[in-house]
Amino acid sequence: MALTGIQIFKLLPKTNCKECGVPTCLAFAMNLASGKAELDSCPYVSDEAREQLAEASAPPILPVQIGKGVRKFTVGAETVLYRHEKTFFNPTALAVKVSSDIKDKDLKAKLAIWNAFQYERVGFNLRPQLVAVEDAGDAKAFAKTAKTIAETSEFNLILMSENADAMKAAVEATSFKNPLIYAATEATVDAFGALAKDNDLPLAVKADSVEALIPLTDKLIGMGLKKLVLDSGSREVKQAFEDQVSIRRAALKTGNRSLGFPTIAFPCEMASNLDMETMLAAMFIAKYGAITVLSDFTTESLFPLLLERLNIFTDPQRPMTVVEGIYEIGNPDENSPVIVTTNFALTYFIVSGEIEGSKVPAWLLIKDTEGLSVLTAWAAGKFAGDDVGMFVKKCGIADKIKNKELIIPGYAASIVGEIEEELPDWTITVGPREAPHLPAFLKAR
Repeated sequence: MALTGIQIFKLLPKTNCKECGVPTCLAFAMNLASGKAELDSCPYVSDEAREQLAEASAPPILPVQIGKGVRKFTVGAETVLYRHEKTFFNPTALAVKVSSDIKDKDLKAKLAIWNAFQYERVGFNLRPQLVAVEDAGDAKAFAKTAKTIAETSEFNLILMSENADAMKAAVEATSFKNPLIYAATEATVDAFGALAKDNDLPLAVKADSVEALIPLTDKLIGMGLKKLVLDSGSREVKQAFEDQVSIRRAALKTGNRSLGFPTIAFPCEMASNLDMETMLAAMFIAKYGAITVLSDFTTESLFPLLLERLNIFTDPQRPMTVVEGIYEIGNPDENSPVIVTTNFALTYFIVSGEIEGSKVPAWLLIKDTEGLSVLTAWAAGKFAGDDVGMFVKKCGIADKIKNKELIIPGYAASIVGEIEEELPDWTITVGPREAPHLPAFLKAR
């Protein structure tokens, strides 16, 4: 049972050192009890107290790591129902399902295509993470297919089988990849639980309802397993959605530790075509699937899902930004125009997109304005003329060009004089107010 704030306070060192970010140990204890702080924030808590506080400091939805190496990822560890309350932490993992009876040639072709699905966005590399291998009835083929994926691709694995012997063979072949075992049911909970424990692997739990999950997870917790992923078993859309919400609410609002684990959803088993699967996957990314499994990956399906995931799992209290610096658009040379704007991600993508569309190579200077748009940054004093001028001096663009002309956003026209004082040997040109007018402006120069 979770401890109260006062109970936690009694176990803390009571130094009031403020190193945890709050003024007193009592305030830290209250935050810890309400899930607003992490125990690691206190540098002086003793090992004995840490052991006693483990339950109180654990997030209501436990984290589960899947995979190994640079592509490993974590699901779970969420603390709120709505992202505006705080933020969502661990993005939904996207998986594709493949049958173990697939031919080697077809599997290699699919893996080559799926591995290529990587997109750069706001400094992030967006890509799917998992391949779910479904046992087609042949234990050797199941293990072979799983091993091929583990050894020849960057994807992590979900092993899907109802047969304990087949699952054991697949685990032996792929345990180095830390795969997710799917799934312990009422009939297989003992065998799959033992297999997961012996190999220290994450385990999915499947039942016919949310209520039926509880005795299974309680049994597995009693076996010492905490790396669990939940599947309520519903493949009807409305019920599956309601189950996701019920599990999240039970974990966060009532502190139900039996349901305090991330979930997995299967749009591929709820729809007859990829378009509908994509719509359902979008729903589960928002509410509240930690892993979502599709029947295939295609650009038109995957890219919008990855962008949705990026938006939802970005802290809503912090604007999305890009790194300050010089960006080359269309292989610019020493005679290409130089344009400056703010580091608000939306501003960057709109402006860079319009420059690309113009087919005019250009140097795009991105100044750090703490994620504010041009007009907002100007009003806040973060896109002032002297600051912009100093940035242009220090960024190194002068070494890359001959014609020292700087194009500034039309909304910041009032800072021309200040920039000219800072950059007396530059020509300052006021560009369009709106980015869609940039192509015509650049072509007319």
